[in-house]
Amino acid sequence: MPAPERTIGTALFEPAGLRVAETAAARALGDSFELMRRAGQAAWRELLARWPSAQRILVICGPGNNGGDGYVLAMHARQSGRDVCAVAWPKAEPGTELAKQARTAYIDAGGESRIFETSLPDADLVVDALFGIGLNRAPDPAVSRLIETINAHGAPVFSLDVPSGLDADHGVAPGACVSASHTLEFISPKAGLRTGDALDRCGTLSLAALDVDAVAVGARPAAFEVGRGVLAHLLTPRARNSHKGRNGRVLCIGGAAGMGGAIVLCAEAALRTGAGLVEVATHPAHSTGLLVRLPEAMTRDGHDIEGLADGLKAADCVAIGPGLGRSAWARSVLDAALAANRSLVVDADALNLMAEARRTLPPDTIVTPHPGEAARLLGITTEQVQADRFSVVRALGVHLGCVVVLKGAGTLVTAPDREVMLIRAGNPGMAVGGMGDVLTGVIASLRAQGLPAYEAAICGALLHSVAGDDAAVEGERGLLPSDLMPWLRRHANPERAA
Repeated sequence: MPAPERTIGTALFEPAGLRVAETAAARALGDSFELMRRAGQAAWRELLARWPSAQRILVICGPGNNGGDGYVLAMHARQSGRDVCAVAWPKAEPGTELAKQARTAYIDAGGESRIFETSLPDADLVVDALFGIGLNRAPDPAVSRLIETINAHGAPVFSLDVPSGLDADHGVAPGACVSASHTLEFISPKAGLRTGDALDRCGTLSLAALDVDAVAVGARPAAFEVGRGVLAHLLTPRARNSHKGRNGRVLCIGGAAGMGGAIVLCAEAALRTGAGLVEVATHPAHSTGLLVRLPEAMTRDGHDIEGLADGLKAADCVAIGPGLGRSAWARSVLDAALAANRSLVVDADALNLMAEARRTLPPDTIVTPHPGEAARLLGITTEQVQADRFSVVRALGVHLGCVVVLKGAGTLVTAPDREVMLIRAGNPGMAVGGMGDVLTGVIASLRAQGLPAYEAAICGALLHSVAGDDAAVEGERGLLPSDLMPWLRRHANPERAA
């Protein structure tokens, strides 16, 4: 499978880059109000498309340019005959010249405006135009009361650009945050709206580009987003004369006494993703059960460290960590795998052992930490990881000198001097023990089949998440890692899955 020849996915931006784009676009247009006019018009069109029967519309306008966008929308809604009320906070007069212009136009057209005090009037729809990309801290108590009142209102909430209270840089809600039914982004998609807390706050997402090309006017993407359509680009059909020796050999190492299930899931995932040969080095007590569950796999005594050298030498990729434990044996096999200088996928307890004592990784290594493991590797807290996932995944890539898959809501993949890729798939049902073991097997299989490490990590994380989404069609609660297996096979063959 050849590596892609170009950067794949959709460009995502951080607020700083979008401010550059806004300034450059306004300068090119020769009218600084034009972008606000376009944003308000786009928001009104989106409102009509999604809530055509909404007659009573409540627009919450903040003091900045996001509030100005709200006033433009409110004016269009009033001109169409809707019952519109603009609620201003914290004062009637906006704090920017553009927002003042928008509010003046709305008031001059006969629009109603009031100051928020303790409650909001009844409405069919609430439009959140409080802060947009301008807030990166917890709202103060007065704003928090307004946000809590919006969330308790009962009507659908339509957020303009960013749900108010959400940090669009990092995807976290440091305090009170609007829970939107739908969010319309302006100019370009934002990285922070696709990971962490944002996934529970944005509702559905759509984009109004406002005829602005962010890259063309000088903004640099912060990351790229990939969805299931990318699988067909990364996974090409096999040649007709393929044989098992050409389809990759994976060695899975793990499964200490009492933890054999993890390495079985890893091995089955590697086979279902297309590896030609899979061997499992595990505790001897697990061999019989493994062969009953998975007769296609080969087994070897993982406690025979000298004999393990043959398996390491023969493997195209080694997956180590699922069910490994932290015993002296676990340290011995990890050291042997690192010394073999093979392509590695390192997960679970192997990562915890690395956090206890720094080890040098071969250059062709992929690590797959969850937030807790990432925290231990960097010597920080899990809360710090979740507060800035984009910075953490970059820091891990530099710290370890390899490809990193930071698991979680909005999985991120990067490597030194490579772009951050955000996986646009996955669901809460996948938050169950064993899912990470499946991911390890998937990535190791793709690496053994010939995808370079960075692309194997992207493709593996995406394939795993897409399989999880399809397996969850009957409900997320109760989803098991083994439920993904038939879907892995289906989506590993995208020419048939379409």
